[in-house]
Amino acid sequence: MNIAKNMEAIFLAAVALASATSFATASTPVQRIDPPALTQAAADASMTVVTITGKRLTAAEKAALAG
Repeated sequence: MNIAKNMEAIFLAAVALASATSFATASTPVQRIDPPALTQAAADASMTVVTITGKRLTAAEKAALAG
């Protein structure tokens, strides 16, 4: 089974399969979806925003926690 001998046949079969698939799906209409901007704007209106404030640890405090 030397695949190098059959490479041309494999390539032609792949091209034929790709062509048949593209012609078969060419007549199907493209499905349209709502743009993400409209759905994102509706989600932002009811989204809860949480703000966390606090001081950063110093290098000594980080070392004490890690040690």
